[in-house]
Amino acid sequence: MSWITTVPFESATGKLRRLYERIAGPGDNVDNIMMAHSLRPHTMEGHMALYKHVLHHSGNTVPKWVLELLGVWVSHLNGCAYCEDHHFAGMARLLGDPAQAEAIRAAMRAGDPGAVPVAPDQQAALRYAQKLTHAPADMVEADVAALRAAGFDDGQILEINQVVSYFAYANRTVLGLGCSTEGDIIGLSPGNSEDPDDWSHR
Repeated sequence: MSWITTVPFESATGKLRRLYERIAGPGDNVDNIMMAHSLRPHTMEGHMALYKHVLHHSGNTVPKWVLELLGVWVSHLNGCAYCEDHHFAGMARLLGDPAQAEAIRAAMRAGDPGAVPVAPDQQAALRYAQKLTHAPADMVEADVAALRAAGFDDGQILEINQVVSYFAYANRTVLGLGCSTEGDIIGLSPGNSEDPDDWSHR
C-alpha cells in the first residue's frame, strides 16, 4: 500500500480513528493516499482540508467534472497513475458519457491537450495546467490573460490554479511514498458542500 508503515482502520485509535471515521468510504475503506498520513494524523487533517476546499466545495463555479479533468491531466503529466486512475473514475462518473471519457483519456495519453474532446475554454485550462506543471517558473501574466479570454472569470482562474497546485502536492505524496491502489475503491469523493466536516467518500 505504501513504502512506509501505515495504521489500518481497525487498529486506529484517538485522533487517527476520528479522522478515519470522517473520511471512510463503504466498509470503512480509507484510500491509501490518506492512510499514508497515519503516523502523523495532523498532516492527514491538513491534506483533507485542502482537498475538500479546493476540489469539493460548493463555492466553486467551474463544473466539478472539469476540475477533476484537470486533476487527471496534471496527474498524467506527473506520471502519477494512482491519482490519474482515481480521478479519471470520478471524472467519468460526473461526466456521464463513457465514450467521451475514454476519448479524453486517449487524447491525454497521447499528450495532446488540443485533441481532448472538450470545449475550447476547457482546452485553455488544460494548456494552463500543462505549463504550470512542467514549467512553473516560466508562467507569465499572459497565461492568466489567456484563461480570461477563454471565458473564465478571475475567481474561476483561481479555482483552476488551486486544483493544478493541489495535484502537484498530491502526486508527490503518492509517488514519494509509493502508494498503490491496492484495496482502494476507485473514484469516490466527498460531496460538494460548504461543510468543512463533510469528508466522507461515497
